[in-house]
Amino acid sequence: MMTVHQVSKLTGVSIRALHHYDRIGLLRPSKVTDAGYRLYDDAALERLQCILLFKEMGFPLKEINGILDSPVFDRNLALEQQITLLEMKKEHLENLIDLARGIKMIGVKKLDFTAFDTRKIDEYARQAKEHWGETAEYLEFQKKSEGRTPEEERKLGLEFMGIFAEFGRMKEGEPCGEAAQTLVQKLKDYITEHYYTCSEEILRSLGRMYAGGGRFTESIDNAGGDGTAEFACRAIEAYCSR
Repeated sequence: MMTVHQVSKLTGVSIRALHHYDRIGLLRPSKVTDAGYRLYDDAALERLQCILLFKEMGFPLKEINGILDSPVFDRNLALEQQITLLEMKKEHLENLIDLARGIKMIGVKKLDFTAFDTRKIDEYARQAKEHWGETAEYLEFQKKSEGRTPEEERKLGLEFMGIFAEFGRMKEGEPCGEAAQTLVQKLKDYITEHYYTCSEEILRSLGRMYAGGGRFTESIDNAGGDGTAEFACRAIEAYCSR
């Protein structure tokens, strides 16, 4: 666990910003001590990384919160997009450095403004933002979550994790067995009812994400015990392969 001061020092995010993220529900501390000190674990730091990645792509904090809390969030895709964007920015900066060095050495020989052109970067960032902000699933998620109170969202989250607790109680059995397959159907129906229409293609992708490590895997294993996320993934795969 790290204190808010340690997180600020590690990440460069100001203490004031971290407090603001807590107030708006974007980044809750993992624990608050009796003395009122905020503490952050590795899962919270991972979420902070995602927040900073989306900020780099120009998303406002309110939209970032919705994306990260959406079951459609794909961390690996977000990282791939961010790597591409950073590589483009790196190339842009290197071109500017080369231009500045050339001017220093030989002066201005011609009025070339190519190095200052950021249209390619801006267009990629726009497309990446459009992907996360305008997918049919995310728009449906926004519509269904509109008007929900924080307490209602918390209740849904607990019910959602309750399904994985059920997976945990059967994880020593067969993922293709009747009980596990019935539970996969329950999970699919729950996502469709409360978040967005969950096709089998999306369900399979979610299953792989659940077992792919990071915040989702940790949360699911906390709900059902170690190995629950992996068992749920195998049960979902069996369901989608029928």
